[in-house]
Amino acid sequence: MIVQEVIVKNKAGLHTRPAAAVVKLASRFKSDFFIEMQGVEINAKSIIGVMSLAAPKGTRLMLKLDGEDAAEASRQLVEFFEQGFGEV
Repeated sequence: MIVQEVIVKNKAGLHTRPAAAVVKLASRFKSDFFIEMQGVEINAKSIIGVMSLAAPKGTRLMLKLDGEDAAEASRQLVEFFEQGFGEV
């Protein structure tokens, strides 16, 4: 299992568009993917789960990936978060 901390960097936080983009990106991989925020863990391949986090700018999230392609999935997802979902 790969566990990686990220910070939500864009002004609007993890709102609908970036939540959908995270799910779309995560769905390309076979690995299981979960996001933990303040002790709550959600399935990050579920749009409802990701949107339910309502993570504002500055929120620290733990990305948890497990599976055969977890390393590549982690790399791409961390990069996506680092880029502020293309909205910074």
